[in-house]
This record gives sequence, C-alpha cells and structure tokens, in this order.
Amino acid sequence: MGAFTESQEALVTSSYETFKQNASDLSVLFYTFILEKAPGAKNLFSFLKDSDGVPKDNPNLKAHAAKVFELVVDSAVQLRTKGAVVIADANLGPVHVQKGVTDAHFVVVKEALLKTVKEATGAKWSDELSNAWEVAYDELAAAIKKAMG
Repeated sequence: MGAFTESQEALVTSSYETFKQNASDLSVLFYTFILEKAPGAKNLFSFLKDSDGVPKDNPNLKAHAAKVFELVVDSAVQLRTKGAVVIADANLGPVHVQKGVTDAHFVVVKEALLKTVKEATGAKWSDELSNAWEVAYDELAAAIKKAMG
C-alpha cells in the first residue's frame, strides 16, 4: 500500500462532516445495513439486543455509530501523518473479544459503513472517496484485530 495522501484524508474528513449533518438518520441506516447483511449481529450491540429492528431515537445507537465513524476518520489522519494506525483506547480490543466479534463482522461493518457514506455524500460519491474510506477502515480493523490478540 502506498502512502495515504492528503487528498484521501481530505475526502474522508469532508464526507464525515456531511455525515454529521444528518447523523441521527444515517446512524439508523448504518445499523439497518449491518442487520440486513448479518441479522445475528444484533446481539453484539446492547442497544439493539432487545429492540425490534433498529430503534430510531436511541442515543447509544447514535453515539456508537459516531464512534465508529470518528475512529475511521482518526485512522485516515494517522495514516497520512504517521503511516500507521495506533488505537488510543486500550479497551477496544478486549471489548471486541468479549462480544465475540469475528473477521466476518468486520467485513459486514465495512460494507455498511461504505453504503452509509455513499448515502451521506450522494453525488459527491466516487471510487476515490470509497477507496479512501476503505483503506482507513481496513487499517483500523487490522489495528483492532491486533489488539484482540
């Protein structure tokens, strides 16, 4: 993989700003995409476990979605500035282990993330934008998996 460019970082950060403008609806969409692909993943999220479908106004759902997107954006920044992703939150690995997260879950979340960004950005969506998010997400996922042991 070549170096993560300033242009790639800018694509991720600017599209994240677009996501934040409609974060509530897009957070619901993000988890809807996850459950469409992997209905069993519902049990991995405390805020989805006892609900029928994806709850619309759950602050925990929105906070978790925001955290996922923020981590990917932070990864994009780290990739450009340091060339690698380092996870600041020491609990991230153990929490994913405790929940029973597998490689397949990371794939589903990546797909849902990209679909959500595509929805958020509309006409601005491009292969270059998709690729920037993919690289940042893949590096984040690799760092989390490493922290999982």
